[in-house]
Amino acid sequence: MGALLKPTSVVSRVHNRGLRWSLQAAYQVLHARWALREATSVGTVRLRGRLKLRNAGRTIIGDRVRFDGTVVPLDLACGEGASLEIGEGTFLNYGSSIGALAHVSIGRNCDIGQYAIILDNDFHSTDRHSEPGVSRPVFIGDDVWIGARVAVLPGATIGQGAVIGAHSVVRGEIPPRTLAAGVPARVIRYLDAAT
Repeated sequence: MGALLKPTSVVSRVHNRGLRWSLQAAYQVLHARWALREATSVGTVRLRGRLKLRNAGRTIIGDRVRFDGTVVPLDLACGEGASLEIGEGTFLNYGSSIGALAHVSIGRNCDIGQYAIILDNDFHSTDRHSEPGVSRPVFIGDDVWIGARVAVLPGATIGQGAVIGAHSVVRGEIPPRTLAAGVPARVIRYLDAAT
């Protein structure tokens, strides 16, 4: 009879788990607000771990964006007069670094693997190492999956629904709905529309 009076029933366990999850989610949202306080516009974003933002331009982060900086912090930098946009529902994994001196645009519902690097500038010219090089905008479409340790170089365009294999270097244009990998990344195959 004593077992029936214990508050460890299924209903109370589900209730406690729901409350704990709600508190963690609220903390992640508040933590993201604080870490992204220099951003121009931030939707409802969640952050686990650490993130560093340097914003001297225009940084826009959409709703439902998730950042995971638990193992290694994330690094976002937007230079003076530059624009950095991350679309809603996108996920950035730990150790990733995004730098914009002109324009970097990441679409909606993208998944960016750990230690990915996305840059629109080499941050120095080839002949004058103390001066920044030429910036070329980077565009990443919606529903793109970028694997671990991928480098997206200045001027790259990745089409909607493309998948970039781990350790690849993306320069130029990757067509929509393709699987690309290698150094430099080349199309391996086209992805069928029914997935």
